[in-house]
Amino acid sequence: MDLSGLKQPPGGGGGDGSAPPGATEITEANFEDEVLVRSNQVPVVVLLWSPRSEACIKLADTLAGLATSDGGTWSLATVNVDVAPRVAQVFGVEAVPTVVALAAGQPITSFQGVQPPDQLRRWVDSLLSATAGKLSGGGDETEQPEQVDPVLARARDQLDAGDFAAARDSYQALLDTDPDHVEAKAALRQLTFLERATGRQLDAPALADAAPEDIEAAFAAADVQILNQDVTAAFDRLIALVRRTAGDERSTVRTRLVELFELFDPADPEVVAGRRNLANALY
Repeated sequence: MDLSGLKQPPGGGGGDGSAPPGATEITEANFEDEVLVRSNQVPVVVLLWSPRSEACIKLADTLAGLATSDGGTWSLATVNVDVAPRVAQVFGVEAVPTVVALAAGQPITSFQGVQPPDQLRRWVDSLLSATAGKLSGGGDETEQPEQVDPVLARARDQLDAGDFAAARDSYQALLDTDPDHVEAKAALRQLTFLERATGRQLDAPALADAAPEDIEAAFAAADVQILNQDVTAAFDRLIALVRRTAGDERSTVRTRLVELFELFDPADPEVVAGRRNLANALY
């Protein structure tokens, strides 16, 4: 993380490291509720900052003023990278200040550095326009429970029961009706992996270690490692293979890695690190 140029501010708002008025200070404990869950209701603007930077403090105060004046139409969250480095790692932050906007649990836009107030105003307006009508907007307690498509409910039950073939048919039926159905796309990726991985030999990692240039053996080993929750080891195995291959073979390994990344939340620290390491291996 590049924090060069930071210096102790002379004092003023936010200099004690706490969030400015109108913002929520994010820690590992409240990250899920205040960022991921909250972003299903309204856009959440996350400022990754350090109280040692005057530029960060200035940007925090400006964003807090905008959030207050907009009356809860979006939420401002701050991550002090000095005290919550693991939260900052989730965002892959390389410099402060960095601002990331999320909606429905996903990052949708970001920028680095200080921006003039009028440009920030336009950026926020653009964010609100892009998410208008797409979020629940505040979580009214009287809101009626979500009505779940019966085909979707059946597909979920089939997947939970381990009936992969039936679940695949149900999710595919959803996609045939709605080609952009997000959950169906994700579920089919999971099913493709599970159907493949559950047929692998349990000793696949050892077999791959004995044949380090065998791409199919490495693929089998990575599948078994992910099933065993050894995700970082699976990613590292294929990234090392990317470094040792070239041409079509390298492309094949890269494609499989990207498929494995897509099994997880893109903000998962292991995925963030894996994508960064893959980029380093490629370039």
